[in-house]
Amino acid sequence: MKIKTKLRLGFGFLFIIVLSFGLIALFFLNELSDKSKVILKDNYKSLKYVSAMRNVVDESNFPLSAAKAKIFEENLKNEGRNITEQGEKIAFQKLLSTYKSLQVASSTNNIKNMRTALQSIEEVNMKAIYKKNDQANAASARANLYISIAAVLSFLILFTFIVNFPGFVANPLAEFSAAIKQISRKNYKQRLHFKNHDEFTELADAFNGMVVKLNEWENSNLSKIKSEKSRIEAIIAQMQDAIIGLNEKGEILFLNHLAAKLMNLNEGKVIGQNATELIKKNELLKRIIKPETKDKTLKIYVDEKESYFLLEHREIVIPNYEDQDEKTLIASSKSAGSVYVLKNITQFKELDEAKTNFIATVSHELKTPLASIKMSLKLLGDERVGLMNEEQNQLLTHIKEDSDRLLKITSELLDLSQVETGNLKLTFAITKPEDIVQYAIDAVKFQAEQKSIKLELNCDANLPKVNADIQKTAWVLVNFLSNALRYSSEKSKVVIDILQKDKFVQFSVKDYGKGIDEKYQKRLFERYFQVPTDGQNKSGSGLGLAISKDFIEAEDGKIWVESAIGEGSKFSFALPVID
Repeated sequence: MKIKTKLRLGFGFLFIIVLSFGLIALFFLNELSDKSKVILKDNYKSLKYVSAMRNVVDESNFPLSAAKAKIFEENLKNEGRNITEQGEKIAFQKLLSTYKSLQVASSTNNIKNMRTALQSIEEVNMKAIYKKNDQANAASARANLYISIAAVLSFLILFTFIVNFPGFVANPLAEFSAAIKQISRKNYKQRLHFKNHDEFTELADAFNGMVVKLNEWENSNLSKIKSEKSRIEAIIAQMQDAIIGLNEKGEILFLNHLAAKLMNLNEGKVIGQNATELIKKNELLKRIIKPETKDKTLKIYVDEKESYFLLEHREIVIPNYEDQDEKTLIASSKSAGSVYVLKNITQFKELDEAKTNFIATVSHELKTPLASIKMSLKLLGDERVGLMNEEQNQLLTHIKEDSDRLLKITSELLDLSQVETGNLKLTFAITKPEDIVQYAIDAVKFQAEQKSIKLELNCDANLPKVNADIQKTAWVLVNFLSNALRYSSEKSKVVIDILQKDKFVQFSVKDYGKGIDEKYQKRLFERYFQVPTDGQNKSGSGLGLAISKDFIEAEDGKIWVESAIGEGSKFSFALPVID
């Protein structure tokens, strides 16, 4: 039998018990009510009529006046219609005959007989009232007895039902709960047995089948999991990088020997401790877990020397599937912890510093012979030294262009070396944005005129001033304009926009050239990167935009590019306004 059917039968039984008790109580209450109504309906009226007639007899003389006779006769008539008790009719007839005699002739004997008749009627009704009252009391006692018996039986039945019926559902659930707890303790020998042939029996069979599968899986995979765990722990311990793992509660899950050495921690004691408490006592751990800057490079003193480590942070995410409805599943994820890796980049840092120093030295040393070459070229171009033919002039022009290009590259390398070594010096000054733009336009005006390119300036009125290095900011704008002119066709235009946006002044240079493919846009500000140009000569070093980015970010600004193939490119940077 199904559980739903059993519940319906159980609650139906309760309904029948309650209904039966109500019907019994209603039956006896109606019986008691009927008894009471009889007393009030019959005997009380007779006593009322007798009392009215006695008052007339006591207050008047016979024969009666017309008014008194009317009252007496009306009550006499009513009493004649209300004869209900044995002996009451004889007394009434005696009263009627006596009344008729008195109306003819008054006599003391007749009056006495009338009073005796009235008293007889009154006594008959009073005896009837007492008798019916006793019957009503007996009915009331009997009703109380039967209702009490019904109440006790109903209470016992309901109490038994309340005590036993919930166990029908609760007991199997308790067995299921206990069995599930045993399974959580990996006791796969637990089994459930129900013989009621209901849903609990089906659920128990499914549960037993699940336990069998879990037992099979445990036996087949436990040793493999333990082996893999030991292997992973061995790999983590032998890695050359420092590794720290936290679980979702922020507790130390694992850390290898190198990480413990760097942070001066006992790896055996800190496992399981909360990282929030540990960082209060360990400054390096705090810099790793809660860094105060975006710089991922950490300088740590270890093995009696300064070493550099690159911090990498990864969230451990596991899939979490939840039913949305019967047909679809929504896949979400939840964090299972974090892993922090410190990669030793000391060797690369030293090589980078050596490279930077080498570039700075070579660039500086190259400037002197380049200056001599430019001076010699200027002297060769002077006709006072001597005249040259057309071919010699062309060669001289090519040498001058190459030397200018080499000098530009040298200057860019020097700027780059200053940035990398942290020796970049900015000379801040409060200035108008228009002055920076005008300086840049003047620098490229001749180049624009050679290609008949129109420089269109759009500048908002009443722009706020900015605090910036005028020369280096103008250099960035000149770099933008030079690139725009280089990749623009003749007789086109380049648009320069200056506007205020929120708390920044935004500088933009828009050209209408070929545009830049989206896959190259993210690398435009990387050092030495140049966009492929279909075999065309590359006149730059790939450092201009990288240095521009360093300059603008050093001024607390932002720099970016917007471009699409066939629509041109728009290079922009923004500097904060003065509050």
